[in-house]
Amino acid sequence: MKSWLETRQVLEAIGASSRSGRRAALATVVRVRGSAYRHEGAKLLVTEDGHHHGNVSGGCLEEDVREVALRVLRSGRAERRSYCGSADEIAAWDLGVGCEGVVDIVVAPVLDAWTAEREAIADEVPCVIVTPLDGGRRRLLRGHEAAGFLARGESRLETVDGVECFVDCLRPPPRLLVVSAGDDARHVARIAHEVGFRVVVADRRPGLLAPERFREGVRLVETDAARLGERVVLEPSDFAVTMTHHFADDRDYLRALLQSPVRYVGVLGPRQRTERLVAALAVEGPVESERLYGPVGLDIGTDGAEQVALAVVAELLAVRSGRQPRSLRERTAPIHLSAD
Repeated sequence: MKSWLETRQVLEAIGASSRSGRRAALATVVRVRGSAYRHEGAKLLVTEDGHHHGNVSGGCLEEDVREVALRVLRSGRAERRSYCGSADEIAAWDLGVGCEGVVDIVVAPVLDAWTAEREAIADEVPCVIVTPLDGGRRRLLRGHEAAGFLARGESRLETVDGVECFVDCLRPPPRLLVVSAGDDARHVARIAHEVGFRVVVADRRPGLLAPERFREGVRLVETDAARLGERVVLEPSDFAVTMTHHFADDRDYLRALLQSPVRYVGVLGPRQRTERLVAALAVEGPVESERLYGPVGLDIGTDGAEQVALAVVAELLAVRSGRQPRSLRERTAPIHLSAD
């Protein structure tokens, strides 16, 4: 999920560096074996003045990768590096590698502005970027051309027409609809956006929907509950949280959300209040409660809007990944295996 947001940010940085005339090199994780902090498709852009965007690890590889990128800019030739967190203990500790996997990274000079790829991301449609590792021409695939690659899985190395290529599969992440533009909703929107959700904030109060109150990239929609389905097209992969602090508003928005196909409907507030909301709707007909999460959020012990927002977004991620929230010390499977 994070790869979509990161790719968009990196491609925007490529466009900016191209417009300013600054050369840049792009590092991409092309293969991971074992446990690693980032997955295939993670990207780090390094410009000739030393600025960088994105990341390819938890911070343990970035310094070395930046040095490789600057060398690539001087030579004009791409390099492929393999970083091991266990087999070579001396090298691993010198780099501060914390995971016990092997990460292959290709660092290549950026030769164009990646305009078509940036437009594809802006259109929010699934796409595939096929990059030959022999220096051949990069291809962007959309629609039926991309379907076969997307059906075969996540980003990966694959032999295409006899050439080893990195197949970067990019799917739009799920949307999170935050029903409320109040102060506490701002924290939910911010954190959800940072972890990769496509965030939409809806409220019937235009005064709260001022763009300066929210992060760039968060869509703001003025709508009441009656028009919610018209103003925001929701899909089965999407999530929604209602947190207006107004009983009648929450009831009406909740009615609209339960009539939509979203997989998750969170309700902020005490359990008794959620039960009252459900009871009010039950008078009108059966209420599908399987998708209802109220009180919303994980039970981590919260105090204040920021901590509540953290608990809410953590539950969203757990539901999306199909995991039962618990301490990582209780997990026996590798911690870096996920749906991302």
